[in-house]
Amino acid sequence: MSSFPRNVLVTGATGFIGAHVVDELLRRGHKVRAATRSEEKGKLLKNARTSYNDQLEIFQIKDFSNAVSFKDAVEQVDGIIHVASPFDYSVQDNENQLVKPAIAGVQAVMEAAAANPGVKRVVITSSFASVLDVNRKSPPHFTYTSADWNPLSYEESIDKDTSAVVAYRGSKKFAELEAWNFVKKHNPTFDLVTLCPPMTFGPICHPVTKIADLNESNNTLWKVASGQDLPVARVPFWVDVRDLAVAHVEALLRPEVGGKRFTVASPDKFSYSKVADIVSGEFDWGEKRVTKGKRQEIDESHDLDGETAGTELGVRYRSFRQTVKDFIEQAAGLEQQERK
Repeated sequence: MSSFPRNVLVTGATGFIGAHVVDELLRRGHKVRAATRSEEKGKLLKNARTSYNDQLEIFQIKDFSNAVSFKDAVEQVDGIIHVASPFDYSVQDNENQLVKPAIAGVQAVMEAAAANPGVKRVVITSSFASVLDVNRKSPPHFTYTSADWNPLSYEESIDKDTSAVVAYRGSKKFAELEAWNFVKKHNPTFDLVTLCPPMTFGPICHPVTKIADLNESNNTLWKVASGQDLPVARVPFWVDVRDLAVAHVEALLRPEVGGKRFTVASPDKFSYSKVADIVSGEFDWGEKRVTKGKRQEIDESHDLDGETAGTELGVRYRSFRQTVKDFIEQAAGLEQQERK
């Protein structure tokens, strides 16, 4: 099992999730080709991992939507973890800035992988957004699983009146579908695994030098710790980025999970009131700084199956308290550095 595979291409390697995936692979002795659009961020990623110089290669790909761009990137690799995907809630054109680029990125990876018979498996980071049905309500109580798909249509997701949040859900759904349809149509030598995580929190290990550059989900946690009004959680489901990284690597290495889709989620639900409580209790400055606001109750009307991924991928989920504590401690240190 440990030899399946050994040389891995990771896209989006300088991002929040991708950098943790890179580190998990490096710790296990794999050679990693880290693909990034930004040469500067690639250098920062490499320079922060000098003990892995022989295992880590930075590979700049300026256009993630073109299979030709991936031709050299997939040479001599036997596994691919595709994390990169457009994410920007300030877009003006849903189709051309979110949906089409996400689909094109998956197409490019799949086509390049298919041209290299050495690739054994492709793992794609999808999202709970491709699972969620916002119109599905209880009672009765229900549980989302990997068998569920967001019913959002392509036309709805690209409509100019559709919010960027909804368009993002469409981008994840149709990009993932593109991957599954590619395998079905072309029957390549590799197999496919997709992961559909919900909100992802936890400490950062990608190139970030200031609070303003935090990824969206962690930035929301920091807003709570900074005394801003509590945001409303769209869903009560989440996963620690370190647990998600383990899931990615196990999805790559376990032969028996080929062809499967997983929802990777902690059984420990969250609300931003819970974040406020944790920050207040864990940090000396927390009680004075955090705005508790109106109490948010955790939605218990439905669940998300993370147990299957836990069992089949060997993921042991961290507690929400530990995740919040680890990140806030790190972010507070970053804030102190900025003030110097």
